[in-house]
Amino acid sequence: MSGAPGGQTPVGIDELLDRVREGLDRVEPHAAFAAAEAGALLVDIRYAELRDRDGLIPGALVVERNELEWRLDPQGSHRAVEATSHDLRVVVICNEGYASSLAALSLRQLGLHRATDLVGGFQAWKAAGLPVSR
Repeated sequence: MSGAPGGQTPVGIDELLDRVREGLDRVEPHAAFAAAEAGALLVDIRYAELRDRDGLIPGALVVERNELEWRLDPQGSHRAVEATSHDLRVVVICNEGYASSLAALSLRQLGLHRATDLVGGFQAWKAAGLPVSR
C-alpha cells in the first residue's frame, strides 16, 4: 500500500497550487504596481540568470527563493531592513507566477498575513508595460 505519511493521499503540484491560491488575494500587474506605490513591498525571487536576462522591477527587493523566509521574517535575526512587521503587504514575484504562490504561502505561515503574489509573475509585469530596469 502506497501513500503519503499519515495516510494522506498525495496531491500533484497543480492541485496543490489551486489549494494554495484559494487562500491568496493574488494581484494582477497594474494592481501590484499600485500596491507598491501605496507602500507594499515587491519581492523578486527570480534567480540571477533570469534577472540578468530580463531586467529588474525598480524598487523591488531581490531575495533568492532559498533565503526568502529568513529575509522577510520581521522577528528573524537575518531579516532585511524592509521586513518591518507582520502587517507588511508583500507581493512575491517569480518569473511566471507559480513558485511565487508557494512562497507567499510560506510567508503567511510566518505570520505575514498580507503576503500574496503576482499573477503571471515578472513576465506579466513586463508584458503589461510596467517599469523594468537593466
